[in-house]
Amino acid sequence: MNLLDRQLLFVTGKGGVGKTSVAAALAQLAAKSGRRTLLCEMDDKGAVAAAFDTKPLAFQPRQLDTNLWAMAMNTEDALREYLRLFVKLPFVGRIGPLARTFDFVADAAPGVKEILVVGKLAYEVRERHYDLVVVDAEATGHIVAQIGAPRVIGDLVKVGMVRDQTKWVSDILEDPARTGLVIVTTPEEMPVSETIDLIGRLDAESGVEPSAIVANRVLPALFDRRQSEIVDALEEAEDVLVDATGAGVRQVLAAAHVTEARRRVGGRHLEGLRDAIPPSLPVLYVPELFTRATGRRVVSLVATALADELDVV
Repeated sequence: MNLLDRQLLFVTGKGGVGKTSVAAALAQLAAKSGRRTLLCEMDDKGAVAAAFDTKPLAFQPRQLDTNLWAMAMNTEDALREYLRLFVKLPFVGRIGPLARTFDFVADAAPGVKEILVVGKLAYEVRERHYDLVVVDAEATGHIVAQIGAPRVIGDLVKVGMVRDQTKWVSDILEDPARTGLVIVTTPEEMPVSETIDLIGRLDAESGVEPSAIVANRVLPALFDRRQSEIVDALEEAEDVLVDATGAGVRQVLAAAHVTEARRRVGGRHLEGLRDAIPPSLPVLYVPELFTRATGRRVVSLVATALADELDVV
């Protein structure tokens, strides 16, 4: 099935690999294809707002474009909404003391805080407020604890309201037709290693299946095989070329050599990734952008690359 046909997509990746840009690009693609889309930032650091060149986001979704809304997760607001919707307590105003008590309990009980925020996302899916919820989720080192929270709570609490509510959240998260996980990596050793490790942990610890890997910042081949041989020959004659054309040729050849060497090393990392993952798991490629652009321009460029990979018009 098409990646964007799901109702809930978590986007994760090692810090610095472009996770937010990919999440924003997927949300933009979905919105432009006619899907009512909510983009949620989980860590509230302002990265999603920066990606769309807009003011800081809040818990209440704000429309950014046609069919596209965005929000930032907030524990206190999520707790207030939970109490209003499920406990039927009509709280008005701030609930700071209760939120602090909740934080104290959450620090002692694994999965409590995570189930609150993940439950908010699952609620949006269950109520069909949007066709797709895209989550700029926690990094690879923390995502399993986040999406695995319903399973943890389900193991701890066997009966009662909490158990019942955890069950329907788990049903949504563990249905691969409704929920997917997109892992963003770059063609480098550590991001690839973390991606492989995460895939190995997902089923046992969360029940959420990976839907796709996005290989970001992939360098294109500068030369074909014959051209590479010419570059190698030019390097051997570098001193002669410098004498004939000036010192600038040395810098050009050095840049070409370093870039091509980096591409080859990255290619080997991606080959190792493909060998380590299930053959059915798609790898989507986003090229190095070679641009100083930021914000919406970058999101649009990434979205264009992903549209080609997903065959989205």
